[in-house]
Amino acid sequence: MGVMMIIKVKDLDINYIQYGEGSDIVLLHGWGQNIKMMEPIGEKLASKFKVTILDLPGHGNSSEPKEALTIYDFCEILKEFLDKLKIDNPIIIGHSFGGRIAIIYASHYDTEKLILLGAPCVRKKEKLGLKIKTLKQLKKIPVLNKFEEFAKKHIGSRDYRNANPIMRQILVNTVNEDLSDCARKIKCPTLLIWGEYDNEAPVEDAKILEKLIDDSGLIIYPNGSHYTYLEFLNPVCKVIKTFIE
Repeated sequence: MGVMMIIKVKDLDINYIQYGEGSDIVLLHGWGQNIKMMEPIGEKLASKFKVTILDLPGHGNSSEPKEALTIYDFCEILKEFLDKLKIDNPIIIGHSFGGRIAIIYASHYDTEKLILLGAPCVRKKEKLGLKIKTLKQLKKIPVLNKFEEFAKKHIGSRDYRNANPIMRQILVNTVNEDLSDCARKIKCPTLLIWGEYDNEAPVEDAKILEKLIDDSGLIIYPNGSHYTYLEFLNPVCKVIKTFIE
């Protein structure tokens, strides 16, 4: 659906796709991924909304940054990208890394509604005990792993294998950033969608995030992983439609 296009933002070529008509929905993918990871949601929403999906800098067919950006830099790139496309007050759906960018965006700029899919936000100092970690791993359902492998092999393999030193530093910058203060500033209605066994963004963090964002609600899918939105695509999209309509 739609045709891939390129727009110049802060000396970077940003690859994106647009389709549908109506209120603007912007989809932000996770680290090491690209537009294709968010298209399953985009295609479900395009009958009633105008969908925009972009390859974030250093991902897919967008340019790699020439310096180690922070997560806040990614937010500013997103803002300029949306300004150039005349997209104001969007509904934003962000998965993982894209959700982190969305948290910052919604805390700084007009956002109609926010949907976060397994978006790590809180950075706690203490580490989980070995026993808890082991229990978490034992609880993981083997069938879920295929989605993580699907993502790594078919979508983001080039990014995973060939991440250059700058992209690796960006990842380090991102992982170490606590976004609790940004989450507290979010005023728009926010929906949190999580998998019970998300090993990238634990459910415990989702519950903290729900408390930090005033107007928010959390839905936890039993047996879901970090890719819950793909594993439960139809029910997740129904919930999203209900929330944004």
